[in-house]
Amino acid sequence: MNHSEENQMEKGYIHIYTGDGKGKTTAAFGLAVRALCAGKSVFIGQFVKSMKYNETRMVEKFDRISIEQFGNGCMLTREATEEDICAAHEGLTKCRDVLLSGEYAVVILDELTIALFLGLLELDDALQLLRSKRPETEVVITGRYAPQELIDIADLVTEMREVKHYYKQGVLSRDGIDR
Repeated sequence: MNHSEENQMEKGYIHIYTGDGKGKTTAAFGLAVRALCAGKSVFIGQFVKSMKYNETRMVEKFDRISIEQFGNGCMLTREATEEDICAAHEGLTKCRDVLLSGEYAVVILDELTIALFLGLLELDDALQLLRSKRPETEVVITGRYAPQELIDIADLVTEMREVKHYYKQGVLSRDGIDR
């Protein structure tokens, strides 16, 4: 392996998992498991979310992982409050500290794009956060509605597209499968 290829292997890239299909957070958590099993440390900051889904129990199973939530309950049926905005900003500050610390090899910003879409955070602040990351830190961003500016700064973008979903047949979130 030449020096250029070696540098590419050591660089931390920016991933975005977006789109209207299921599986964005699941893919990010899958990458987290892969990193943990390789001996890497992982931080997951979940924007908008406050419910302890089953995946948050990973902290019981693995060392070298930290998960923090920066939300105040479901926002699908209500307008954003000042508390929601404060929680998102506190989350952004925490994630900035994590990205600058060098303590974690992988940082997942779950539902960051939703926090942007809902107006809880400013796009410029998110872009500045990504530009300030340590070069070796891998960053994964999830959520629908990824703005083009985020896509432009990313190294890998995957769009999950819904083709068919059992939710439309009345099947709600199932324990251990969807949550």
